Amino acid sequence: MAAITVRNLPDETHRALKLRAEQHGRSTEAEIREILEEAVRPKDRLKIGSELAAFGRQFGGLDLDLERERTPTEPASFE
Repeated sequence: MAAITVRNLPDETHRALKLRAEQHGRSTEAEIREILEEAVRPKDRLKIGSELAAFGRQFGGLDLDLERERTPTEPASFE
């Protein structure tokens, strides 16, 4: 896993992080990981595949009777 060092963090911010971690029953480091994770990967983020599937279901979905093609394909040539 990657490690990050944050320099020049104001003392007040560090104290606030420690207090927040204590309130959540975590270490300061675990609290910072949780804050960063939620900031960049929110749990309620839009998942495009799920949204497209739901959109399709709204309009009756697809009724396709398709069978998977199992014939091997020719390898790509880059010459």
